[in-house]
Amino acid sequence: MKNVLIISASPRKGGNSDTLCDRFAQGAKESGNNVEKIFIAAKNIGYCRGCGVCNSTHKCVQKDDMAEILDKMVSADVIVLATPVYFYTMDGQMKTFIDRTVPRYTEIKNKDFYFIMTAADTEKASLERTLEAFRGFTEDCLEGAREAGIIYGVGAWNVGEIKNTPSYDEAYEMGRKV
Repeated sequence: MKNVLIISASPRKGGNSDTLCDRFAQGAKESGNNVEKIFIAAKNIGYCRGCGVCNSTHKCVQKDDMAEILDKMVSADVIVLATPVYFYTMDGQMKTFIDRTVPRYTEIKNKDFYFIMTAADTEKASLERTLEAFRGFTEDCLEGAREAGIIYGVGAWNVGEIKNTPSYDEAYEMGRKV
């Protein structure tokens, strides 16, 4: 049994990337894992101020929801990062979230990472810049990070369209195999 933490950066509950998070969670739960999804648009997470205080204290000066989320990231075995792709990169919520891991990123070690990306574009290539940004964060910054799976949710513009794409079943199966 693993502790699975899903970070949904969708700005809308039930949006396409959020739906894939739920589908992944369903598969992971059915396989006996502990699963928690954090819908970060509903959290109070301020932008990194670049003050540098956390470099020595390992705590952010901002008093918001990020400290609790970082605790969960440190204790998770598996972390899923999910974002809609706007203009060829992750959305603002996900970028802000990643920036705010600075106080404790050295403690986010030896995790399996799954990436879920959705876009209206029908070509997986349109998601490569987002994937490279995720890899830059995980591979270059987090010790022992392992890329365990990628879900390319392409061809979904309107809410719910993701359910009619292969990625809907892929998310469930990937969750089951955590």
